[in-house]
Amino acid sequence: MKKETIISPISAYPIAVLELLLLAVGLFGLIVLKNALALIAIVLFLLILAGFFIIYPNHSKVMILFGAYQGTVKKNGFFWTNPFYVKRNISLRARNFDSERLKVNDNVGNPILISVILVWKVQETYRAAFEVDDYAQFVKVQTDAAVRKLAGSYPYDNFDDHQSEITLRSGLNEVNVALEKELEERLNIAGIHVMEARIGYLAYAPEIAQAMLRRQQATAIVAARYKIVEGAVGMVEGALAKLSEKNIIEFDEERKATMVSNLMVVLCGDRDAQPVINTGTLHQ
Repeated sequence: MKKETIISPISAYPIAVLELLLLAVGLFGLIVLKNALALIAIVLFLLILAGFFIIYPNHSKVMILFGAYQGTVKKNGFFWTNPFYVKRNISLRARNFDSERLKVNDNVGNPILISVILVWKVQETYRAAFEVDDYAQFVKVQTDAAVRKLAGSYPYDNFDDHQSEITLRSGLNEVNVALEKELEERLNIAGIHVMEARIGYLAYAPEIAQAMLRRQQATAIVAARYKIVEGAVGMVEGALAKLSEKNIIEFDEERKATMVSNLMVVLCGDRDAQPVINTGTLHQ
């Protein structure tokens, strides 16, 4: 496959002086001398004029002569080259692409909405000009394809796949690295360099969003309850140990069970306990 070739055209300023001389000679010959041969100077002036071009910073021009690639000019300035060259502009500036929100299925089949933010630029002008039809459109299509593949490779969360260590929601660093690698491979054919790629939007699809929200809330409640019970058991164990250690009260198994039950209700309840004064014994 042919590669990019950098060429350095000559400065246009000496040619511009020559152009002024040709124009002056042609006009003087036609108007003052009325000599038809002065038309040659005018024709040369027009022919040479087509060879001038300007390149701005972070831009380039691909030179084509009768369908054959001749090279690329990346140096900015005012230049002159073969007037028969066809000059195609290709910007070398970094560009942002915010993809549309795509509805796809994750690794476990849940419908999700996802979009990515891509920062890219043209690195190899030959591929961008000749290997694909429209490199900007090529970036959009391949980005959508990469997003669909990425979403199908990871679960949204590890509710359904508890063995998964990397998810779209929690493993953003790893997922973004995988996305950049996938896009780099896809866009390399067009000479595109991926500067940055990351997930810009991620959510469950509307039809399951409420159900998944309730599921997340339930999971959070269960986890919180587990921590509360774990802490309450430790507190009850410590209380019984302190009471026995200081000989404040002797517990038989029935009284110990009653006290544990009462303490667990007080510590694990989601409402404030209502004190009840017992004027009898623990058995009444």
